[in-house]
Amino acid sequence: MTLTNQDIADLVEFRRELHRFPEISGEEAETARRVVGFLDDTQPDTVLTGLGGHGVAAVYDSGLPGPTVLFRSELDALPIEELSDAPHRSTIAGKSHMCGHDGHTTILAALGRQLGRQRPARGRAVLMFQPAEETGAGAAGVVADPRYEAIRPDFAFSLHNVPGTPFGHVRLKPGVVNCASRGMRIVLEGKTAHSSMPETGTSPMLAVSRLMPALAKLGGGSFENDDFGMVTVTHAEMGEAVFGIAPGRAEVWCTLRTRLDERMADLCAAAEGLAREIAAQDGLRFAVDYHEIFVASLNAPEAVDHLRAALDAEGITHDEEQLPMRASEDFGLFGHTSKSAMLFLGAGTDLPELHNPDYDFPDDLIAIGSRIFMRTARSLLG
Repeated sequence: MTLTNQDIADLVEFRRELHRFPEISGEEAETARRVVGFLDDTQPDTVLTGLGGHGVAAVYDSGLPGPTVLFRSELDALPIEELSDAPHRSTIAGKSHMCGHDGHTTILAALGRQLGRQRPARGRAVLMFQPAEETGAGAAGVVADPRYEAIRPDFAFSLHNVPGTPFGHVRLKPGVVNCASRGMRIVLEGKTAHSSMPETGTSPMLAVSRLMPALAKLGGGSFENDDFGMVTVTHAEMGEAVFGIAPGRAEVWCTLRTRLDERMADLCAAAEGLAREIAAQDGLRFAVDYHEIFVASLNAPEAVDHLRAALDAEGITHDEEQLPMRASEDFGLFGHTSKSAMLFLGAGTDLPELHNPDYDFPDDLIAIGSRIFMRTARSLLG
């Protein structure tokens, strides 16, 4: 179960290679190719590519009855310009691994090396390198892929690094750990007019001015309780960037966030009803569509128990503090078909935050993350 010094050196170089060549959601073809190439020497029994987009699943099969245990990482980077002097900084303008997915993928690559040397004693281990986590499309695409049924797990595990938490310390709890969220785009349609005669048109200006604060007020409830709801207006635009035309069209974008999926349905209905009412007051047509849909992530107690046992066996400290998080994570969808759990691995207290332009995944987390997952795999699969 121990990585050699050469393993660590290879894995660090692999992580930094991924960091130099980031690909954003839906564009991860070359990243997927690099993963398949790195795992080639481990001789997985099956390699599925193109899952849900550019996803890769490497299967290490004992050939004997037993559970299927899936470990998942993410392939995608972010559309952020990296601000760094590191030798391995991004070489792609406007794109970078500012969420640490390069590190998560390397942790699974480390697991592949170990499983290649010693197959499970029973059942199967599946390493799922998932695309498009940042947009919420990746997990949905993987689970909807007809080939997923052949590797559908009994247990699914994942991790995310967390700056601001002591290095190597783990946050883990059963129940809700990440909120459901979705982007809502509201379109208001009226009629343009000459700016000298705005009364001859139908402007969405007043409707937009009422809609934005009213949307924000739809949220409520304590974050400690399942009635929590939150609406954040993220973008608005109206008319054309000219002086001679009174506007006839506007868009308002907002993010809806809840602890539970059931509450999300109620919040969507309330937001749509509000938009309909305000549009009608000013004689506007309205339309609504949704983007970047994330279901709530709930950790199954039995899956959490396996992770806790692995943490204790490895002498890694853990607690339930700072959970759940308001942020969303599309790993929650794997929990609809398996017993799943995600842990949050401390990256250190003196690092930039995730999605900051100067964040860089700490290489020393690779060995810690792989120890946790390897111990979990061996306890379930032998």
